[in-house]
Amino acid sequence: MVLAIRDETFEGTFPFRPHYKEINGFQMHYVDEGREEPIVCVHGEPTWGYLYRKFITSLSNNHRVVVPDHMGFGKSEVPQNKQYRLEQHVDNLSKLLLALDLKDVTLVFQNWGGPIALGFATRYPDRVKRLIIMNSSVGVAKPDRQLWYESMLKDGTYDQLMGNMQVFIPNMMFGTFVRKIPFAEKKIMKKAYMGPFPTPESNIGARAFPLDIPKGTDHPSSQIMQEVRDNLHLFENTPKIIIWGMKDRIFPPKIIQVWLKQYPNTTVYELSDAGHFLQEDAPEKIIAIIDQFLSET
Repeated sequence: MVLAIRDETFEGTFPFRPHYKEINGFQMHYVDEGREEPIVCVHGEPTWGYLYRKFITSLSNNHRVVVPDHMGFGKSEVPQNKQYRLEQHVDNLSKLLLALDLKDVTLVFQNWGGPIALGFATRYPDRVKRLIIMNSSVGVAKPDRQLWYESMLKDGTYDQLMGNMQVFIPNMMFGTFVRKIPFAEKKIMKKAYMGPFPTPESNIGARAFPLDIPKGTDHPSSQIMQEVRDNLHLFENTPKIIIWGMKDRIFPPKIIQVWLKQYPNTTVYELSDAGHFLQEDAPEKIIAIIDQFLSET
């Protein structure tokens, strides 16, 4: 299942030529702009490469910027017969980046992009040069923790929310933005973020992500998540920074301390005017931080 937005530029806000690789039996879309050392920007739920559009335009002046869309998201194919699990997403990303033979990679990630990007990194640490950590976390929830979606599964409302991105995105996702977005811009953004999900079948990837939050040792994704976490030490000496949207209710600022416990003395940039989707709330600030970091390392 390939979506109708394949060649869509969303009124010129996403003007980048689409690229495709067949990965694990489906067509995986990615943006590939610029030259020199590669920067790979990895999205999470329920977004796609559009989240990094301003990063691509700016950072590709001096770097090669690669932005993939996960299986079931953005301009990538939406197979109905695949496992939408962390293991699959890590394998997809790894095979894409290996096919492109990317080396000295700077990984930029947020949300589910964290476990997925770091899944690649821990498998191929020799290909990773820098880490740019944004509102994300890597870990297995304790068995007694009540996850937000569990009550919704019991009362049957989960699919009403996560099975319909035409409702979730404008009401839930856009409700987390801190920046006051002009009406005309917001209209284009809604079209871009809702565009990949026109039918119930196209929601399969977005519906699966929350259910893949590993809880306890019996969850199908617990082992790979724990493996990623156990191997974070491989990057103790890798140049890295943390950029955090401080008004994030999904990954609140206290999670910064978890990262600092793993990577003490890492420089943290706290963005007081940004929330969970900090790429939308403060893109110019983040790009300036990244530019400086790249020039110094």
